[in-house]
Amino acid sequence: MSEVVEKLKERFGAAVLAEEVSCGQQVVFVSREALRDVVRFLHDEMDFKHLADLCGVDYQGYKPKRPVSERFEVVYNLYSLSRKELLRLRVPVPEEDPRVPSVTSVFRVANWFERECYDMFGIRFEGHPDLRRLLMPEDWEGHPLRKDYPLELEKEWPEYERLREKARELSRYEWGGRGVRGGEHGA
Repeated sequence: MSEVVEKLKERFGAAVLAEEVSCGQQVVFVSREALRDVVRFLHDEMDFKHLADLCGVDYQGYKPKRPVSERFEVVYNLYSLSRKELLRLRVPVPEEDPRVPSVTSVFRVANWFERECYDMFGIRFEGHPDLRRLLMPEDWEGHPLRKDYPLELEKEWPEYERLREKARELSRYEWGGRGVRGGEHGA
């Protein structure tokens, strides 16, 4: 067990749900209720100043090597330059209440990561300053990276024809030195 895991267990007790080493990387499972405090502690006192990534996971229909407690998970990859250490936090998120606290107050870059996770998985980040879709249009229904998202849309996106017309209109312009005509790229 690493020094960081020992200090997390000492400070947060039962909020540290489990730990493991995966592909040579330390992984700590944390309760969502303690997430913001754990992240603040890691940032301020353990020098994990870089949030390298934050993503969602949907385990529906997946048969993992170890049992999972909830359908969803939010995964945080933190890095400490001074320690030269990578730490992965995994936070189980229940399907019936898909929310976790926002960590934007600790890492400003979390703003974009949390918006993407919300957009793709429907996991809400409480306390986020501007939680709205990032990749999909605002009026899009559903969350495309959920395992139960329909592969074939039941109905066409209402704005699709307007978008196609705008693309046709813009196709007469040159983009980056290449002419774009009717969907064809000119040389």
